[in-house]
Amino acid sequence: MILMDNLILFNPGDSIGNFHDYDEAVRTAQIYRESNQIQDGHVLVVKGVNKTSFDVFLADNEITHLKEQTKQQNASKEYQITKKI
Repeated sequence: MILMDNLILFNPGDSIGNFHDYDEAVRTAQIYRESNQIQDGHVLVVKGVNKTSFDVFLADNEITHLKEQTKQQNASKEYQITKKI
């Protein structure tokens, strides 16, 4: 497990879950990864846009520059990666 400290864009509607407790978010991400047998890619725990909660996203749902051309820019929010699982 790697600690991260960089910003990333996601559509909040793609969140697997929202948690106030960091440890609960990490446990949920680990369980989600195991129960869905995710071999490639990562499940990310990110600090929520309001800086008081944590969200869990699949890394594949990251909005990159290329994806922004097809998605609406205003639908994305900025998050800070706190853990990559």
